[in-house]
Amino acid sequence: MKYLWLLCSSALLLSVSGCGSSGARGELVGIQGRKPYKTDVPYGMVYIPAGTFIMGQSDQDITSSQTAQNRQVTIAPFYMDETEITNNEYRQFVYWVRDSIAAKMMGGDYIIKGDDGTEFINPKKPLVYGTKKGKKSVGGDSGSDNLNGMYYQGDDQIYGKKEFDVTKFVYQYTWFDFRAAALKQNRTKARTSFIKREKVQIYPDTLVWLADFSYAQNEPMVEQYFSHPAFDNYPVVGVTWKQANAFAAWRTEFNNSYKDKSKKPRRGSVSLPTEAQFEYAARGGRIGTDYPWGGPYIRNSKGCLLANFKPGRGNYADDGGFYTVNVKSYFPNDYGLYNMAGNVAEWTSSTYDESSYTFVHDMNPTYTTQESDNASLSQKRKVVRGGSWKDIGFFLQNGIRSYEYQDTAKSYIGFRCIVSYMGKPITK
Repeated sequence: MKYLWLLCSSALLLSVSGCGSSGARGELVGIQGRKPYKTDVPYGMVYIPAGTFIMGQSDQDITSSQTAQNRQVTIAPFYMDETEITNNEYRQFVYWVRDSIAAKMMGGDYIIKGDDGTEFINPKKPLVYGTKKGKKSVGGDSGSDNLNGMYYQGDDQIYGKKEFDVTKFVYQYTWFDFRAAALKQNRTKARTSFIKREKVQIYPDTLVWLADFSYAQNEPMVEQYFSHPAFDNYPVVGVTWKQANAFAAWRTEFNNSYKDKSKKPRRGSVSLPTEAQFEYAARGGRIGTDYPWGGPYIRNSKGCLLANFKPGRGNYADDGGFYTVNVKSYFPNDYGLYNMAGNVAEWTSSTYDESSYTFVHDMNPTYTTQESDNASLSQKRKVVRGGSWKDIGFFLQNGIRSYEYQDTAKSYIGFRCIVSYMGKPITK
């Protein structure tokens, strides 16, 4: 019996000592069997190589504000959307939120649960809204009444039409506040202290076409810009900074779900670019230039305007666009990015501070504050870059900074996203 006990103990010791180190032969070889990671280029994005550049104004400081003083900084590689996010791309987000809410309200076979209890829309039982020939409708005139809460009711209806109440389209997501967790005084706090849970109404504010301009007849844009297929490939507008961040969070999880199901390693998170990343990408690798295409002029040698903005004294149509234009209009810069100046100005993740250039780091610089509702007004100012269709040419310059408050939506502000690059930087 004693011999048998020793034999069993020896076998147990061998199994424990060999756990995770099969074939190591007593050497430090790391965990074996892990597949090498090969980065994939996110669809619709282009690679921005690492580099050093002079951040700040390339021309004279006309406003004498001194908010963009020159300094040399280094930027890590990343991927960036080649165009601004379009109406149709943002609509994919809106429809996903709509369908998720509808599936949860319907329950039953419309929802499936993962191993961790997470609920998903059942792809084998798609939702069909309204009445369609040959198909059972969901929440339609002859379908279930379970979804009536998603539609306008009573006096809110026009001609008795069944229209979605877009205020119900709320996206809930969770993010971790790494910056707060990194502070020395917070290191002993519980993990839950840094987990933030957001609820964001995500439908664009289509009324911005009237709210932004006094005494301008823009009703057709209110009615059609986000909904009509003619504008599918135009940049989405009427989106707040918070909504842009919610879109980035959804885009991350949407891809993560696919990667997890395919048993592939996840890529980096999607986010808004910092203002340094935006300016670096806008310059396209050129040194000391005024505009993404170089400069110092806004017209080419044939006299054609190179961006969508407000030329002269309000000749909006002179550049080929009246309001916004298709996101692939005009020539891209040397990185393959379209409309880094003009068309719509773009949200960044950075908080606006007049003196931030004097204290941010020279490696991947940014100044970011929490987007809580309790933050001060100055902390709610977010940097906007690139200039827009309604701006004069001054705001199209690479180094010009501006801002809007995070809870505001405008007819001339959109956004594009980035994904951090993981691995050895690709060189030219």
